Amino acid sequence: MKTLRLFVLSLLAVLLTGCGYNAIQRQDEAVKASWSEVLNQYQRRADLVPNLVNTVKGYAQHEERVLTEVTKARARVGSVQVTPDMIDDAAKLKQFQQAQGELSSALSRLMVVSERYPDLKANGLFQNLQAQLEGTENRITVARNRYVKSVQEYNSMIRTFPNNLTAKMFGYTVKPNFSVENEKAISTAPTVDFGTAAPAPSASAAH
Repeated sequence: MKTLRLFVLSLLAVLLTGCGYNAIQRQDEAVKASWSEVLNQYQRRADLVPNLVNTVKGYAQHEERVLTEVTKARARVGSVQVTPDMIDDAAKLKQFQQAQGELSSALSRLMVVSERYPDLKANGLFQNLQAQLEGTENRITVARNRYVKSVQEYNSMIRTFPNNLTAKMFGYTVKPNFSVENEKAISTAPTVDFGTAAPAPSASAAH
């Protein structure tokens, strides 16, 4: 009886391997790992926002609109509930992507505003935060690229015969992916370092 069990288990393992079950499992885990890295990098950026806003505020208090936009955008990012099933839900992934996109835009506007204030640009803390933000944006781009590729490989795998039969049997379905209007947008980090300073605001504009 023991020998029979071992034979059945061995046969089952061979069958599962041959029909792609193990490969699907590995690719599914790769997607989850890639997604975790995306979340880590976006969280790293969100953690930079409060100090960045406060530093800019110290030199440009009257730029209240831009500062408020960044703060609100970060709050919207935090309000998106990140759950394990998000990577399988196109609507939730789109909501997450939209919130992160709004924060990206708000941060870009904040960096443009900072160019008007030479004293702010010369501040050591601001320079450090700016460098951290630039590095984080680059890491976000890399993490997103890896996630997109991982999902593409997974989706391709479970659509291919005989893997598609195995996927259907065990409930593996096609995963939604990040969407971009321009493919370059996903491989190019937002620019947060500007080489040419804009003119400082006049005295009348500061009041």
